[in-house]
Amino acid sequence: MSYKMLEIDPYLTPFAGDIDLRMENLKNTKKRLLVGAENLKDFANGADYFGFQETADGWYYREWAPNATSLALIGEFNDWNAYSHLLQRVENGNWELFVEGEKLPIGSKVKVRVTADGKTFDRIPTYIERAVQDETTKEFTGEIWQSKYMWQHTSATLEEAPLIYESHIGISSEDYKISTYKEFMETVLPRVKKEGYNTIQLMAIMEHPLYASFGYQVSNFFAVSSRFGTPDELKALIDTAHGMGIIVLLDVVHSHAVKNTAEGLNEFDGTDYQFFHAGEKGNHPAWNTKLFNYGKPEVIHFLLSNLKFWMEEYHFDGFRFDGVTSMLYHHHGLGVAFDTYEKYFSLDTDTEAITYLQLATELIHSINEKAVIIAEDMSAMPGMALPIEYGGIGFDYRLSMGVPDFWIKNIKELSDEQWNMHQLWHELTTRRPGEANIGYAESHDQALVGDKTLMFWLADAEMYTHMDIHSQSLVIDRAMALHKLIRLVTFSLAGEGYLNFMGNEFGHPEWLDFPREGNGDSYQHARRQWSLADRKDLRYKFLLAFDKDMLKLEKKFDFMGLKNFADQKWIKEDGKLLAYQKGHLLFVFNFHPTWEQTLELYMPQEPKYLMDSDDKKYGGFGPRNQFTYDVKDKKLRMKLVPRTAFVFEV
Repeated sequence: MSYKMLEIDPYLTPFAGDIDLRMENLKNTKKRLLVGAENLKDFANGADYFGFQETADGWYYREWAPNATSLALIGEFNDWNAYSHLLQRVENGNWELFVEGEKLPIGSKVKVRVTADGKTFDRIPTYIERAVQDETTKEFTGEIWQSKYMWQHTSATLEEAPLIYESHIGISSEDYKISTYKEFMETVLPRVKKEGYNTIQLMAIMEHPLYASFGYQVSNFFAVSSRFGTPDELKALIDTAHGMGIIVLLDVVHSHAVKNTAEGLNEFDGTDYQFFHAGEKGNHPAWNTKLFNYGKPEVIHFLLSNLKFWMEEYHFDGFRFDGVTSMLYHHHGLGVAFDTYEKYFSLDTDTEAITYLQLATELIHSINEKAVIIAEDMSAMPGMALPIEYGGIGFDYRLSMGVPDFWIKNIKELSDEQWNMHQLWHELTTRRPGEANIGYAESHDQALVGDKTLMFWLADAEMYTHMDIHSQSLVIDRAMALHKLIRLVTFSLAGEGYLNFMGNEFGHPEWLDFPREGNGDSYQHARRQWSLADRKDLRYKFLLAFDKDMLKLEKKFDFMGLKNFADQKWIKEDGKLLAYQKGHLLFVFNFHPTWEQTLELYMPQEPKYLMDSDDKKYGGFGPRNQFTYDVKDKKLRMKLVPRTAFVFEV
């Protein structure tokens, strides 16, 4: 059978059999899974069956633990008695406890005592919706939760490209502490709205024992991180965002899980293969985490139920899937250069993971057809962001992961005179045909300790001494100019959507480093210094003003979609000049560090001036750049001083 993705990318023709296999695997897996269920939405019902379920006659507690010989629910409600609330084995490795008449003991700390292979150990229920940490012992315990939240707003929908504000709740305060859902809702959401972002992407929401893992070592897949507050406080945050017209994405981690047994899924029923691959295959060689077995029906059920839960219980509008490259290949993409198509279609490819991802995207879009799904895949797997019916995997967007690496490489390894305009154009415009991307100059990855943000690479120690508006520094002048140019060219060329990590829009200084033994448990670098952008005597305000006006371009002109081809108008390597049209916008850049540049472009209609990066309101030195339009010969003539850019409506 011929799929449309072969028409979109003819280079895939030799691999038509692999695409057929991909689709046959999906068909057969759905047939195997959907016994007694009409569709994936009906199948992904784990959160309605497992865990704690209250009924008119009492309440149920259920677990899947096929290797266990006995299970007992213990907690504050029964004085941790391992004999009073025993579960009974039912079909398919499931266990069940029914308590007649009594109300579900909301708020009780609970665990489940498991006996398997002659050993007895305590675990946290797999579908627990809240896990809390003891301040003294640091031990996590499940807590029976029942939401009382009443939703006020329907979910927002995007009528424009996603402009994503990547956010971490814990570091979102300026204070030396872990911030909360409530504080984020009250202080950060209004900033996001005012700055013009229409999407927030929330990191580290799924419960994780290690704060410093940035949320990427999940223990309790149905529980929101209790460090930041209660489940209902997260719901209030999402509800408030929807009321502002902002959609909310969850940074979901289905690529791996924490190794911990006391908190997580690992060895829940005494085996290492209940949720994960057995033996070394189940261990990630670089991350020291556990790897899911995507071919196991019960694991697929658990993970799909997890996605449905986050959408229906918390009203998330979509997901950013973390670590997709690790899922796609048995080698997890480690040390592999994906320079030929053969590397996507080989014995190294995990076809079961591909099938799972197709099932996931189909489920998500069946729940909300306007949901936004983004893949973090550095391998550029063909079809990742194409519809399943095309032969694709079904994501809406993929992250342009090579772009931040390109910028860091330029700044670290090349002088400004060595920046290559042809390479810049290639890096920012080359992507899989027909697939939408989220462009970004930097994300949280570039801010972590051991690396530097773009602004810190550009300015370094000068940020501490010369960011006030009355000081003079050539280093800061260069940093400010390039920070604006890098963002503008990335915003306009690198994707059909845009992502920024919180605070980077105004050049947040330094790096991110969570409290740990190595830094004396300091919060110095685990917070956001919003006041820097608010102070009138500092230059950060100029970068923020530029970012706001940059975002307005998409809101007004809707130029970022796949329908608007990037039409190169001018490129001059020795002069570091670049001009291109995207939709109804003309972008003109002079990246040269010292040369003033002139150029003229044929324009059938007189362009309308929109932005000049050298404007004083953006921390520039203008008016220095000039332009004129000759009505007779229809020529736009421009002069740009070094490291500046123009934007026109055409």
